[in-house]
Amino acid sequence: MKLLALVNAVAVALWLLLWGLADAHAANLTPRQQRARQAIIAVWPKAYERAALSVSWCESRLYVWATNGQYRGLFQVSAYWRRTVPGWGSGAYAQARHALAVFRVTGSTWAHWSCRTVLS
Repeated sequence: MKLLALVNAVAVALWLLLWGLADAHAANLTPRQQRARQAIIAVWPKAYERAALSVSWCESRLYVWATNGQYRGLFQVSAYWRRTVPGWGSGAYAQARHALAVFRVTGSTWAHWSCRTVLS
């Protein structure tokens, strides 16, 4: 019975991740994660909103201070893109705008994000 509950919880978590942090899941976010989510929704065009939320959740769990080697922020932007594309900042709105700028500079593709696989 416990295994079934665990499998169900994992299935629900994966569904929420793939569908852009549905509102039911948003209620479980910390206040900082809520602000990051709101920033992404405010900044990204509606057509890319779910994908941006899913990628950011996968990359950083919506944490602006997330780091992984040279990668930083909500979208785990590399040092190269932080130097090359203006606008990098420490806040959620700045990082959402910067990630959108990188996304556009690279041809509106998720190719530069390792979490692009959550969109498949």
